Parts: sequence; C-alpha cells; structure tokens
Amino acid sequence: MTASETLILGTYFFVLVILAVYGWHRYYLVYLYMKNKGKQPVPAGTLGALPPVTIQLPIYNEMYVADRLIDAVCRLDYPRELLEIQVLDDSTDETRSVAEQAVRRNAAKGIDITYLNRTDRTGYKAGALEAGMKVAKGEFIAIFDADFIPTPDFLTRTVPFFVDPAIAMVQARWGHINQDYSLLTKIQSILLDGHFVLEHGGRNRAGFFFNFNGTAGIWRREAITDAGGWQHDTLTEDLDLSYRAQLRGWQFVFVPGVIAPAEVPVEMNAFKSQQHRWAKGSIQTCRKLLPRILRSNLPAGVKAEAFFHLTANFNYILMCVLSVLMFPSMVIRYNMGWYEMILIDVPLFFAATFSFCNFYMVCQRELHRDWIARLKYVPFLMSVGIGLSINNTRAVVEALFNSQSEFTRTPKYHIEVDADEWVGKKYRQTVAVQPLCELALGLYFTATVFYALAQGIYATVPFLVLFQVGFLYTGLLSIVQQYAGAEVVAAGLEPGRQGS
Repeated sequence: MTASETLILGTYFFVLVILAVYGWHRYYLVYLYMKNKGKQPVPAGTLGALPPVTIQLPIYNEMYVADRLIDAVCRLDYPRELLEIQVLDDSTDETRSVAEQAVRRNAAKGIDITYLNRTDRTGYKAGALEAGMKVAKGEFIAIFDADFIPTPDFLTRTVPFFVDPAIAMVQARWGHINQDYSLLTKIQSILLDGHFVLEHGGRNRAGFFFNFNGTAGIWRREAITDAGGWQHDTLTEDLDLSYRAQLRGWQFVFVPGVIAPAEVPVEMNAFKSQQHRWAKGSIQTCRKLLPRILRSNLPAGVKAEAFFHLTANFNYILMCVLSVLMFPSMVIRYNMGWYEMILIDVPLFFAATFSFCNFYMVCQRELHRDWIARLKYVPFLMSVGIGLSINNTRAVVEALFNSQSEFTRTPKYHIEVDADEWVGKKYRQTVAVQPLCELALGLYFTATVFYALAQGIYATVPFLVLFQVGFLYTGLLSIVQQYAGAEVVAAGLEPGRQGS
C-alpha cells in the first residue's frame, strides 16, 4: 500500500474501533437497566406536611402553546395556599399578551400566579430561572417548558420523594402527545424513550450520575443554591447544574411512572436546531466539568459513566470522518481482497449498529405491548441519527472552539392530532448551506452503493444504505419543509401519511 492508502485505512479503522466501543457501552446501559429493573423508586417515608412549591414556566415567543401550558399548570392537584406559579416570559412578540391574559384569567380564580417579563434576555433560559428564583416563595422549584402539558397529579407523585433530605431533584419521563403525527415525530419519540427509560433508568438505579432534562422535573431550592445556582456559560444549563449538584453529594431520582406529556418538533429544521443546542451544550459542559469529575474521589464506575455520557457527542465528528473515508477505504481493500472487508468491517459495524438496534428494541419492549410492530422504525432511527452528523458535528466544533451562540429555542406549533397544521405558522427555521452538504453526502453514498453492487460486495450494502437514506432524508426534508406550501407532501411531513 502507498502511504496515503495506509493513512486512509488507519484512520478508518481507528474511527470504527472508537464507534464500536461506544456501541458496546449501549449494551452496558441495557445491562444496568435489566440488572436493576426491580429497583422501583419509592419515597423513603411519609412527609409530615406538604411543602410550598413554586412552578416556573420559562417561555420565549411561544404564542401557540403558552396558553395551553399555563392552564395545564393551574390545574395541578396541590393545595392552592402552598402553590405559586411564575410565568417567566422573555418574549418579544404576541406571546406576551397571550400569556398575560392567561395569567389574569387564572389569577381571578384565586390561583397565586404572577407574570414576569424581562426586556433583557441575559442568560436566556438560565437567566430567567435565576431571576424568578430570587423572588420565588417555594421551598421546591418545578419547571415546565412551553411544549409540556403536565398531568394534575405531577406534584402529588413527585414531592413525596423529598422526604429524604439528600434528594435534590426528581425527574419525570417525557410523554409524546404527537408521536404519531409523522415519521419524524415517531423517530423522535423512540429516541427520547431510549434516553429516559434505559439511560436515565440504567444510570440512576445503578447509582451513577444522570441529568435533569430542563423540564418536567422538580428541584430542592437549597440544592440549586448549594451547587452554585443557574449558570449560563453553557447552552445546557440543566446538564451543567445536574453534574455540579451531584458532585456536591446531592442525589437524584428518576420516576419513569410519572409521565409529563409534551410536543415533539414536527419540522426537520426545528429538530436539528434542538439537537444542535443539546450537542453543543453537552460538549460545553464536558469541557467545564469533566476534568473536575475525573479529579474527584468519586468511584471509578461513576467517573467512567460520566465520561461516556459527556463525551458521547464527539462521535458525530467520527461519523463524519467515517462517511468521507468509507468509499476510498472500500476501493483500497477491494483491490487487496474483498474478504478482508467481511472479516474486519462487518464485525465492527455489527458491534456499533446492532447495539443500537438492541438498545431501542429493549426500550420499546419495556414501554409498549405492540413493540414488535414498532421495530420497523429502528432502521429509520439509525439513518436519521447518521443524517444528523453534519448538524451535530458543527455543534461540537463550535463548543470546542468556544464559539458563542444564542440559546435558540425549539419552535412549537400546538400540534396534537393528525388534523393540526404547522405550515404557514410563525417561527419556522431557516435553511442554510448545511442541507446541501447533507444532500451531497447522500449522493456520495448513492454512488458508493452502486459501486458495492457492481463489485459484488453485497455484505456492505445494508450499512451503506443507512448512510445514504439518512443524509438524503435530513437534507431533502430540511429544504422541502422550509419552502413547502400547505399542499406539498414530503416523506414524514403530512399527518397520517407515513405508512404506519
């Protein structure tokens, strides 16, 4: 081999090995979950008296869902004299009047609800939460984002856990009110289910760190203060505070039986924006806290799991490198002998991809009776995860180079049933150059698939198609949804047409 061929293959296999290691880690999370499946979280005792609770509702330009959120929170089953609701509105549009009217309407019913509007968005969501906490009355702080519809029993099922003075935060599981709206919403719901059921469930029950998800959770106010308060030097203030609090010795509880319904994004560009923020914020938190975690006297297992958790998004860079190198490495090794691809590539790809399938298969089996029927979405799930590589690689690189950006909130359109429409509403995300790069990679893999078929390298075709479909789907849907009118139908776009 030439020096360039050696470099290509060496880099290619290095990337594959690292991805396989993280793939095996998914098996470990499933193992943790199954091993501790019987450890259902229960309060350590009985509260002598219910404590005062403040509900914080941070919103920013959420005109379609603000009213729904406020009314839902005002229906919580908790003594009115012990409940305070803060609408923390940083909005600059019609949301302000919508929220103010909802506040006045519920205040007239005797509910302790206040409207706080900041004209300066310093700190974004973290800044709003911090400002609200300065005037909050509650001993405990519950938080809901604008796209959530908490059930009336949320507080009565989470507050009892705080009978244990070491408990800092109780996190509920997210539900998905519009999961059947399209292929895209179905994929997101399965992704989130895996995160909550297996990642949170596995980590929490094994005694490892896990994180507050920014919403549908309740905090002990003392723990927030003790951990250093809300800080806005990352885009994931929830992840940042979670690790700081647990480093201080506070304990968290994940309660999978308490479900907080929410709306998942129906638009690919909104989904990408959300994923970009989460990926960038996680790497910012990694840079900020991982050295402190590794230097601490925490058990080795806790440190290792924190490492895998906080560094997981680096895999998107590796996925981009792998995508570029896949075709030249295939050509090089085909000329050397196709059997080497079978002996080396396929086992490594299998380790990375089958662990992914197993992860979400177990998750769906735990949640749904019709889990077998839901497995048909797993290949699309894998493809979309691959298709997000460019989007999330950009986020990781921005975090590594300390490139600052605004907290871009995810648009919500009040989509609950198939008949609801989002086309024509405000807040649609704009398309930049990125979808063109995704389309280019999609066409690149189309050519790679044809090459593999022409040369008879059939064992690699399923893996190549995953990349091809992923990049074409994310790129095309981003462009189509940006410029679509109400009459345009795209795969995964029109309600009820995804073939489920």
